[in-house]
Amino acid sequence: MAKPYYEFFCPVKVIAGHAALEHIPFELSTLGAKRPMIITDKGVRSNQLLAPIEAAFESTETVIGYIFDDVPPDSSLETVRKAAQLYRDNQCDAIIAVGGGSVIDTSKATNILVSEGGDDLLKYSGAHNLPKPLKPFFVIPTTSGTGSEVTMVAVVSDPEKNVKMAFASNYLMPHAAILDPRMTQTLPPHLTAMTAMDAMTHAIEAYTCMAANPISDAYATAAIKKISNSLFGVLDNTSDAHGRLELAQASTMAGIAFSNSMVGLVHSLGHALGAVAHLPHGLCMNLFLPYVLEYNKEVNGDKIAELLLPLAGPDIYAQTPANLRAEKAISTLLAMRDRLYSLTKLPRTLSETGKVTEAQLDEVAEKALNDGSIIYNPKEASLEDLKTILKKAW
Repeated sequence: MAKPYYEFFCPVKVIAGHAALEHIPFELSTLGAKRPMIITDKGVRSNQLLAPIEAAFESTETVIGYIFDDVPPDSSLETVRKAAQLYRDNQCDAIIAVGGGSVIDTSKATNILVSEGGDDLLKYSGAHNLPKPLKPFFVIPTTSGTGSEVTMVAVVSDPEKNVKMAFASNYLMPHAAILDPRMTQTLPPHLTAMTAMDAMTHAIEAYTCMAANPISDAYATAAIKKISNSLFGVLDNTSDAHGRLELAQASTMAGIAFSNSMVGLVHSLGHALGAVAHLPHGLCMNLFLPYVLEYNKEVNGDKIAELLLPLAGPDIYAQTPANLRAEKAISTLLAMRDRLYSLTKLPRTLSETGKVTEAQLDEVAEKALNDGSIIYNPKEASLEDLKTILKKAW
């Protein structure tokens, strides 16, 4: 599909490297902030991940105003209101999110309340309902998967109504993303694998779906190459600082790619499965990726074929006849998942999760059909098509 034009937007400053954390106080001061609040969770704090961040502030005039470490795995409206109140009570003037997806979403939503005033988040939900820029906001990811540090989306649960509320606005984008390998050093192998496959899926869908553009393609292919080259090295040696930095950069690049070119059917199925069976997002991505590529292959086999180069390297790409490259790219991903399963037990099929019943598959298919991401999938899918993919993934 030839597009009449495309847009590419990423205003987030990326500060990356083995001493990236030390730059935070200076970066805050350039935005006029002197008392940041750190938002994190108990796991990050108990793993001592805040220590190098706190050390970075020791000899500076900037002080950490408050550390809020009460973010649950699935953030809620109540958590956001509590964080906002503590921000105000402690006269903070900026937010630093230190954590994974839930912490980053909580921080984005908290920033809405402390910038706009009041405690009614609901009136800002949906797309582009924020009237003006928010307070200075930095993100330090402790996983290499979501890419939330460069996206304009946040999702927060409303447990009373049992719904997830989405927020989307350019103003939700952080002022800076800080990528430092010290922050993912303690990530256990199964989480390292799961989050890497989350980033891999972001990059592959950004590249192969309908809203791809030349700039997002550059970010997507670079991310795929970094994950392919570094993931198994990091699983062999979890404290490999260079590999950890490569995975962190890949996650951010994949985030930049998909927030400019959207995602497709892997995400529709993944969102649906997550809602029905409460499985982690990265696990769902790993489950469906090869089966969806197989389904899409007849309409975008040429794009899938191009993935073989960043996935498998120049030698295998050159040795594979052009008409077999799409098939080879998919089999490379299948082999990668087999290796991850043997190393970390990351499930490859629905039955391997032990959490899904065949009776739930119809509900997953129905939810996936109504998921927004399906619009960008290169090949249209009916309810029956989705059920067929789910059977293959069983």
